[in-house]
Amino acid sequence: MRRFVSAAATVLSVLLAAVAVPAIWVDRTIVQEQGFVELAAPLAGNTEFQQQLAVAAVGTMDTSAVPGFFSDLVQPVLEDAASTLTAVPGYPAAWEETLRKSHRLSFAAPATGDGGAASASSLTLDVAPLVALGSGEISRMTGLPLDPPDETLINVGQPEHKEWTERLTTYAPVGYLLAGGSAIALLLALVAAQRRWTMLAGAGVGALLLAAAWALGARLASAAAVSADSGNEVANMFRDEFVAAASADFQGWNVAAAVTGGVLLLLGLVAGSFAQKRVRASR
Repeated sequence: MRRFVSAAATVLSVLLAAVAVPAIWVDRTIVQEQGFVELAAPLAGNTEFQQQLAVAAVGTMDTSAVPGFFSDLVQPVLEDAASTLTAVPGYPAAWEETLRKSHRLSFAAPATGDGGAASASSLTLDVAPLVALGSGEISRMTGLPLDPPDETLINVGQPEHKEWTERLTTYAPVGYLLAGGSAIALLLALVAAQRRWTMLAGAGVGALLLAAAWALGARLASAAAVSADSGNEVANMFRDEFVAAASADFQGWNVAAAVTGGVLLLLGLVAGSFAQKRVRASR
């Protein structure tokens, strides 16, 4: 009976961990704002993407308030601002604020409690901080007042993708409860096991299988994500870079799971070897 309980608890622990670990990763790195910002912040180092984003941001600036006889002066300044915006000292901070505003739009509930801001109907980048930075530079160079908008939105997905963010926001935190259940089941398996080394080895094999399954699942999910065309070149570049960053980040978790599985398997085999030696020596 103890052997059955230990085996069942080990299998249950592995099954719960199979869902818990990806869910916790999603919650910490995508659903939570700080994790999302830390994951996407390195995209500031992609010169091609940032240059196209700067061009798109500057292209949205409203210059209708500029007197007509200044239009010939403003146009070349706009073009110059688009090409040099990424070199402005305040650009990294504006990019980080862009990520924060975009996350709040894409992951907020339809009726939010953060000042009444409404959520977007699809995955959206709000580049208003970049527009404000560009407007400030243009005003400084020309002396003309420009009033940047509070929001400047670039869609990076479809409405059905927004539905996924709502589901992730709802269900990803459940991963912590599942992880607790997995730990309790593993402890029960250890207590009930007649031969604890077999339980350790079984848990190690389970962790290694999970690491392989997660690696395959991450590869399939990445391929599905990059195959969805948003119809916007800037959005497609953001999608590709973000998916690559997310895949690399999850790979670290996957490696940790594989190492843990290998250690458990090794401990089980070593403990089993010593146990068998003691049995032979007692005969």
